[in-house]
Amino acid sequence: MVVAGRGANTCVFLDRDGVLNRPILADGRSYAPRELSDFEILPGVPDAVAALKDAGFLTIVVTNQKDLGRGLVSQETLDEMHRRLRAEVAVDDIVVCSCVDECWCYKPNPGMLCESAQTWDIELNSSYIVGDTWRDVGAGKAAGCTTILVDGWGYKDQYRLTPDHTAQDLPGAVDLIKRLSL
Repeated sequence: MVVAGRGANTCVFLDRDGVLNRPILADGRSYAPRELSDFEILPGVPDAVAALKDAGFLTIVVTNQKDLGRGLVSQETLDEMHRRLRAEVAVDDIVVCSCVDECWCYKPNPGMLCESAQTWDIELNSSYIVGDTWRDVGAGKAAGCTTILVDGWGYKDQYRLTPDHTAQDLPGAVDLIKRLSL
């Protein structure tokens, strides 16, 4: 277990595709949208993130975007997706790993969470990660966070790692976090 953050803040780390926006689904797997026209914020997400902010959590998006590194999506398109995301959803930061090969920051590795912990003075052991794949669960476990798997998409091969909790969607995960944080 990596314990890089022993700070004053608590955070809910949020995966992007499948948690905040609708993923592209094919053959039981999810893919990041590559076109602006396919980038759709999921219902209830703005209010769910606002509830986290009201409860005193930082909200940081941690997203693998290998398609950027492979040249399958342009930096301009990704930037516009994130501009739209920030316009609709009150996240504090968006951290992207676009590495083509596995690296320290590519989930399930904890690099994006650990780097954010240093930047934002986050106590990782008191923080959460909400994601829709085993990679998110792996990153959270490696960083010492409580893991919540959004399990509403019916992906194949979902439980390579067992999450601490599951929820149908982000609003359900937020309700759970609020109960756990009492």
